[in-house]
Amino acid sequence: MKRRTVLQGFAAAATLPLIVAIGHEHAVANYVDSIAIVPLEKLPEAWRGTVSEESFRVLFKEETELPGSSHLNQEKRDGTYVCAACFLPLFESKYKYESGTGWPSFTQPFAGHIGTKRDIKMIIPRTEYHCARCGGHQGHVFNDGPLPRKERWCNNGLALQFVLRSDALPDLRS
Repeated sequence: MKRRTVLQGFAAAATLPLIVAIGHEHAVANYVDSIAIVPLEKLPEAWRGTVSEESFRVLFKEETELPGSSHLNQEKRDGTYVCAACFLPLFESKYKYESGTGWPSFTQPFAGHIGTKRDIKMIIPRTEYHCARCGGHQGHVFNDGPLPRKERWCNNGLALQFVLRSDALPDLRS
């Protein structure tokens, strides 16, 4: 992999909080969707130590956390859900909803930030999805979500980090 490609990816990721702080939701979504996602050529073992052992097992061994165990189930604030390994933005908080499954669920991801594959580990075919940049396993998508898309992107909380939209805002009250 070229060093320039890695640096461009980090530069794009580093500018997201600044753009989010501006508060132009539509412009942010268009910016994030327009970033060309370059997959990282990094073996799964190289991620060990950069995420918790539990997150590593979910992201790179395709395990599933227990339902109801994620603190992100109760997260209701305005922000962005990013991959716990490479910090690629995956979901906006406005697309999160309570599915009753015990896992954080969303109606749609950022376009182009998710890859999918067929999963038959539980005999019944399912669609697994993963981060388009690091390949980390996120969860499964089902066609039983709310209208209009009828999609339920059921995510492992250990595979995500939440970035509060106001985290990037400076305190101007003094």
